[in-house]
Amino acid sequence: MTPAVYAPHSAFVAPARGSSDLGRLVLGVFAVEFLFAIALSLFSRLLEAAAPDLAHNVIYGLSPAGLCLQLATFGFFAGSLALVMRRTHGRPLSSALGPLGPAVEALTRAAGAVALVYLALEILPPWWSAAGLAETRSLPLWAAALPFGVAAILVQVTAEELFYRGYIQQQLAARFASPLVWMLIPNLLFAAAHWDNGGSPEESWQYVIWALCFGLAASDLTARTGNLGAAIGLHLANNAYAFLFFGEYGGMDSGLALFLFSPEPAGGLLPPETGGGGVLSVYLLMDLVIVWLSWLAARVAIRR
Repeated sequence: MTPAVYAPHSAFVAPARGSSDLGRLVLGVFAVEFLFAIALSLFSRLLEAAAPDLAHNVIYGLSPAGLCLQLATFGFFAGSLALVMRRTHGRPLSSALGPLGPAVEALTRAAGAVALVYLALEILPPWWSAAGLAETRSLPLWAAALPFGVAAILVQVTAEELFYRGYIQQQLAARFASPLVWMLIPNLLFAAAHWDNGGSPEESWQYVIWALCFGLAASDLTARTGNLGAAIGLHLANNAYAFLFFGEYGGMDSGLALFLFSPEPAGGLLPPETGGGGVLSVYLLMDLVIVWLSWLAARVAIRR
């Protein structure tokens, strides 16, 4: 049974009802990934031939320009999705977004509300320790790169939301009425895409669990509003916080971070021993609480 609060989801799903067979969806998912991989490969080859140093920075996200370009390549993902949706389902990419005006309004409201949650986390105790701080980037240079960073992050999160909470969620909801299907399956795929984060198996499992819960929050916001705006806003605020403020010195995707910490910082929010206990650690619990607070703030902002 679909909850009454998800009534707007019916109109959001309507464009998918004419081509809701599972075969087309499976073909579409594989086609999007295949086309995206080809586009990335071609882009990487061209960039390596033209500017090897920049290509290295793009792969590892080590500089502002490199990380901005890396995130902007998700435009290829959105382009691949647009082609597949048109060819396989006969509908435009915009149909995976929902009505543009309400989506933009929900995006700005949700992004602002979630940003306030992260601001509160920084202002209120417990505070992070500067003992492991290796470098603070020049504030004027960081601020100059900020608009480009936010724009690149917006490209990335919009492409992901269009694919997971737009295209896949719509196609499944057009076929299955139960939210257990159209909320769980897209977000299991979203979580699986976050498995390889370069850490230990425990860290990878933690990231997968976090991504599943985050994706469910985004799907819920999408169903409540009938557009992707709030989900994009939630995703934008989260990724902006992750990319723009804290990073590991010399680490992957640190190119836009203001504060760079050594790989094994001497300080932190909690003593090292409190984060133990395997996959279900205190740190994971804290991250999931932040997801819940962010989801709640977005709901308050969009009045849903």
